Amino acid sequence: MNNNKFMRVDEVADELEVSVAYAYKVIRKLNEELESKGYLTVKGRVNREYFYERLYCKGGE
Repeated sequence: MNNNKFMRVDEVADELEVSVAYAYKVIRKLNEELESKGYLTVKGRVNREYFYERLYCKGGE
C-alpha cells in the first residue's frame, strides 16, 4: 500500500477502473465534500483515507 496521504488521478482511475476524465470528476466531488466540511484540498488530488472511507463505507455500513 502506498503511504502517501493523497491519491493522484491515475491512482483513482486504477482503483475504480475508470477513465482519467471520470477520475477527475470523482476527485472534484470528494474535494467539494471536504471543502464543505471546512477542510483544505489540493486540486487533482484527494485524501486517501477519505477516498476509501467514501468508497467502501468505513465501518462496514
